[in-house]
Amino acid sequence: MSCNLFKTKEKFEKRPNVILFLVDDLGWQDTSVPFWIDTTRNNKVYQTPNMERLASKGMKFTQAYAHSVCSPSRVSLMTGMNPARHRVTNWTLEENTKRDVELRHPTLVFPDWNVNGISPQKGIANSIYAKALPKILSDNGYRTIHCGKAHFGAIGTLAENPTNIGFDVNIAGHAAGAPASYFGEDSFGTEKNKIWGVPGLEKYHHTETHLSEALTLEAISAMNQSLDDKQPFFLYMSHYAVHTPLQGDSRFVDKYIQTGMDDIEANYASMIEGVDKSLGDLLLFLEEKQIVNNTIILLMSDNGGLCNTPPRGGIPFKHNAPLSSGKSSAREGGIRVPMIVSWPGQIKMNTTNDAQLIIEDFFPTILSIGQCESFEIPQVVDGESFLRYLKDPLADNQQRELIWHYPNDNGNPEGHGFGAYSAIRKGDWKLIYYHKDSSFELFNLKNDIGESNNLINSEPQLATELAGRLSDYLIKVEAQMPRRKKDQKLVAWPKETLAI
Repeated sequence: MSCNLFKTKEKFEKRPNVILFLVDDLGWQDTSVPFWIDTTRNNKVYQTPNMERLASKGMKFTQAYAHSVCSPSRVSLMTGMNPARHRVTNWTLEENTKRDVELRHPTLVFPDWNVNGISPQKGIANSIYAKALPKILSDNGYRTIHCGKAHFGAIGTLAENPTNIGFDVNIAGHAAGAPASYFGEDSFGTEKNKIWGVPGLEKYHHTETHLSEALTLEAISAMNQSLDDKQPFFLYMSHYAVHTPLQGDSRFVDKYIQTGMDDIEANYASMIEGVDKSLGDLLLFLEEKQIVNNTIILLMSDNGGLCNTPPRGGIPFKHNAPLSSGKSSAREGGIRVPMIVSWPGQIKMNTTNDAQLIIEDFFPTILSIGQCESFEIPQVVDGESFLRYLKDPLADNQQRELIWHYPNDNGNPEGHGFGAYSAIRKGDWKLIYYHKDSSFELFNLKNDIGESNNLINSEPQLATELAGRLSDYLIKVEAQMPRRKKDQKLVAWPKETLAI
């Protein structure tokens, strides 16, 4: 595929440094920055002054989306592909192995999805062959730094190590999608759990250092090295927080307990503030080095916030209100995420953008920002650059179609949007197709952000149109579908089901 798709007409005087600040499982309302028309309870509970500061200096996006679980989002981010195309549709860990819960499903046989994740080499089984974002940036003169959670490839595969997909530096990234422990006192779990223990942070072992702080210190050190070498850097600051286990950050947890929060939710709130402190420390570094005006920061989450109890406290499925449900769900709580971009001199300060974006859009956008022109890639890119929105908050939103595809299962309770599904959003309308029983939900998100009023029966013509558009895309990319155990037949495409 030619790189010409990503060329920007603009040439910046100096190629900017890029910080992609990805928070794991951060919900749409898990900050003190309001992303809705109203300030919510969560906005009042969680304290993220540095995210507020970032938003005041840049642009917040109110309708930004990821996919409903982590590895699909992260592979989309690194390749520009939608999960229906790259087929890393669930979270990865063991080589050539599906999730146990998928194997035990009572009614569906799930497809042989790409359980091994990304591969930089062609012909590797159960993986998607692609040239990843950091490889292109590195080839075009950037020093590429990975810091934190990777989760790009299964144990024993090349992409288990981020340096094999183009990162020049790897700090603490490996195959696992969560830490065994956030505590330096526990050596981040490495002494007890070889699979989930966080590697490469030995200097902080047996110290009172929370994982979020250790990663931040290492990221700053790596950026310093880039400045010494007079090389622009791409920092992928990929926090393990706020993923489970919910272990409080001792710097902040007591004040939340003192407000009367239960211990679980206090731990969660303190982990959010710890990530925000990390952002503040990076901002301070940029200011001290006088490079803030030549650095773009993009903040995002890899999926919606966790909403099940346990491991969360409080009322189940209400943690992301006004959105419905949460992580792993097709509902808005599982896929709509916070997004802020700051780029001094290039983005108008304190602006809000309602454009509908999705995580695979970061791939072409960052390549355009980095003025990367000398590359070829093997993959077909679904993402579209949102650079025009950064330059002009009022740029025309073409109401493109956004697609989600999850022919898998994560063992969540019935209802609340969980289970195998395909979904499409176009304009204000969103259609969800559930593979288990071939049922549909149709919502008008402008009027019903909480997805409480299923209009599938009252809007048959619109439902048929959206089912057709969704099916046409899935068929075009040869998306995988489950089979039904009772007869081994593939689950029908959405448009075929509505036509019955």
